[in-house]
Amino acid sequence: MIKTKGMVHFTIPVTDLQRAKAFYCDLVGFDFIRESPRMVFCRSGNDYFVLTISKTPINPNAEGSVSIHHAFYVEPDEFDRAVRYLKGAGVKIAKEETRGPEAAFGGRHCYFYDPDGNVLEILDPACGIAESKAGFYAKTPA
Repeated sequence: MIKTKGMVHFTIPVTDLQRAKAFYCDLVGFDFIRESPRMVFCRSGNDYFVLTISKTPINPNAEGSVSIHHAFYVEPDEFDRAVRYLKGAGVKIAKEETRGPEAAFGGRHCYFYDPDGNVLEILDPACGIAESKAGFYAKTPA
């Protein structure tokens, strides 16, 4: 068994690095860290991800599915504003839903697409629902 100490980063394939940087950093609001000719390094809270150039889009989801996605916490009072903001900016929303505490990931969810069709999710795990029975959610570091 390998004993890891945490996640370093994950990558998101994109076909146009500058367009993706504008979407992820300027529109959605992730922190820009640095870039190289083939990668843009970003941060959300204490977690990192890398936008990496791909000659062709990689879409692991069947049409209409959001199973393969990257999820990010938002504060409860930020969720509604964030969804309105995404819609107002013309971002394609895949689906919005609220799941109860019986779900593995209870709370309010909004799935949306980046310009390359990658699926992202913002999640408000609180939304007045008791913690999910899976006990998955941990406090997000300040």
